[in-house]
Amino acid sequence: MTNSRLVYSSGKGKTDSMKKEPAPSRVGRVMASDGFVRVRREVKGRGGGCVIVISGVPLPADEIRELAGFLKKKCGTGGTAKGGVIEIQGDHRELLTQELSARGYKVKLSGG
Repeated sequence: MTNSRLVYSSGKGKTDSMKKEPAPSRVGRVMASDGFVRVRREVKGRGGGCVIVISGVPLPADEIRELAGFLKKKCGTGGTAKGGVIEIQGDHRELLTQELSARGYKVKLSGG
């Protein structure tokens, strides 16, 4: 009886059978959306501060960062773009909704 399965080796590292496929890259891809850009207000877990979260923007990651920069300047506040979501500090829902609608997006207010 022959056993060809490698149990332990100190010199070869991982064997071919143990290697995993690399995860597909998200850079530059457009996230799936239902056609609506959602604008919601979050307070919980943010130390009492208000943050507006914009999700569902059908743009690649680099264009989402550019849009976030424009929206931050428009509101005169800080924020970030990460994981396909834009976060803007402060309660600027009306201004953000108007600006996104002017750019041709269908906008829905969601959350509190």
